[in-house]
Amino acid sequence: MAIVIKTPEDIERMRVAGRLAAEVLDFIEPHVRPGTSTGELDRLCHQYMVEVQGTVPAPLNYAPPGYTPFPRSICTSVNHQVCHGIPGERVLKNGDIVNIDITVIKDGYHGDTSRMFYVGEPSVAARRLCEVTYECMWAGIAQVRPGGFLGDIGHAIQIHAEKHGFSVVREFCGHGIGRRFHEEPQVLHYGKPGTLDRLLPGMIFTVEPMINAGRREIRELADGWTIVTKDHSLSAQWEHTVLVTETSVEVLTVSPGMPAPARTARAEGRSTIAA
Repeated sequence: MAIVIKTPEDIERMRVAGRLAAEVLDFIEPHVRPGTSTGELDRLCHQYMVEVQGTVPAPLNYAPPGYTPFPRSICTSVNHQVCHGIPGERVLKNGDIVNIDITVIKDGYHGDTSRMFYVGEPSVAARRLCEVTYECMWAGIAQVRPGGFLGDIGHAIQIHAEKHGFSVVREFCGHGIGRRFHEEPQVLHYGKPGTLDRLLPGMIFTVEPMINAGRREIRELADGWTIVTKDHSLSAQWEHTVLVTETSVEVLTVSPGMPAPARTARAEGRSTIAA
């Protein structure tokens, strides 16, 4: 499958879809607290997407080749769960960290984004992992410019994660997105600068590093979807959808409640993560 260069009309519709996806995360933030189940978070998000936004939750019944249909409208990955956690009866407790991954479809276009949330007061180690992972995402985004390479993104992420003693999950990556949930290119979160596809204006893709506190090895649970760390160490992930512009990069998954970019938030000594 070739990389799809988006038209001006495509880009405008992707801006709308990206904003709506981010606004779901703004909406759910106050509900991420001890005593709330991941199933309740899914119910609330589904209701907001369908009844308030008029969007379609892309994960619901999504079934790529070899997979059973995903049974919920969002992904909730708690603590050592790396990605694709299925919401259910699990009740969040104080100290948990959870990634909520949202993809909406609006007028045929996908908006895809995720954030880490603290449940109550996290440990120092959990907070550090989440903040460094956020910095990794922004380090990758900072490499997005016309004439650059996909390998530049992965290299920047890998270097920042490993500098802090963390590891990068390699089995999952960012991806092109538009009318299809997953398009080319694949956006690795590790690698060498100056390699892989050259970045061109009109490309839209996600940057979504998954960073482990321990080793990078992962395994799949029996549900066929949930991915966890093999060594049971904590894992974190952040995701934005970005556009390669004529001169630089534009983040499409923006909203009023979006945390500040890491480069400014860290400089001012503020937490970069929604509580």
